[in-house]
Amino acid sequence: MNLRLIITLTLSLLWIEAQAADLPGIPKFIDEMVEQHQFKHDELVQVFKNAKLRSDVIAAISAPATIKPWVKYRASFINSARIDGGVKFWKKHAEALHHAELIYGVPQEIIVAVIGVETLYGQHAGTFRTLDALTTLAFDYPRRAAFFRKELAQYLLLAREQQFNILAVKASYAGALGIAQFMPSSYRKHAVDFNANGKVDIMKETDDAIGSVANYLKQYGWQAGKPVAQLAKLGNEAFPSVTEKSRTLSEWANSSIRPSKNPPAGDTPAWLLDFTVKSGKEYWLTYQNFRVITKYNNSNFYAMSVFQLAESLRKAHDKKSK
Repeated sequence: MNLRLIITLTLSLLWIEAQAADLPGIPKFIDEMVEQHQFKHDELVQVFKNAKLRSDVIAAISAPATIKPWVKYRASFINSARIDGGVKFWKKHAEALHHAELIYGVPQEIIVAVIGVETLYGQHAGTFRTLDALTTLAFDYPRRAAFFRKELAQYLLLAREQQFNILAVKASYAGALGIAQFMPSSYRKHAVDFNANGKVDIMKETDDAIGSVANYLKQYGWQAGKPVAQLAKLGNEAFPSVTEKSRTLSEWANSSIRPSKNPPAGDTPAWLLDFTVKSGKEYWLTYQNFRVITKYNNSNFYAMSVFQLAESLRKAHDKKSK
């Protein structure tokens, strides 16, 4: 590549960043925020003059981790680093985790596993400037533009409420915030001041993140004391039909499909899922609590990773507690 071409490309990128504020839709968006939420027009104009288009955000959201085969996806989350780190995190925040389980009914290992999968216990909370990520997705990613425009609006409202520097806060490529990786709308709706210090802060305060994860799952229908998933035991039907619809456990039993151990009541609704492992297909009966985990991230791979990491964390934690 010659020097002239390099200079031309560099200038092009700088021009694109400089023109971010003039993307179609931003002036109208600013007017809506002024009219609906009483923001000052000139202040928002200045905010968006500082917003940058990020091609790496588009690249990242266009290639989600769930396109990996299950075996590789699972290995990213159920490994010694996350298990050992999770046990240490559990020990360090034992009081808050115990308190969250008592209040919301969500097992401590599930809370730890969600935070472990999301941010490696707060270590990887995001490197993208939130304003850049959300602006890019809201105005340069047509497939989900409506969703991200709502989240951008929620971020502006959150910044005003929390009184933080709107240009300084970092997030994931999708604009998820903090230790718990809440989208701005979830932050405003489900985050809680769990340490009772008068401020809701899931970006720096781990106790708030713990309570917020538990509250989020509870609000989406977590059933205390109920199972998440169970490995299925197959009868004569070698390749059962996996459907989007649930059946009761009694109905699954009529097809010779049962939980491998400790089955819940026969009228419990369950969804049958299959996962490709090295030895072939692995079938799981999944329940309401599994579906709740997918509200955090709409992926069966994600929910199963959280569940299996939680199971591993519980075993490792109990072993070290003896």
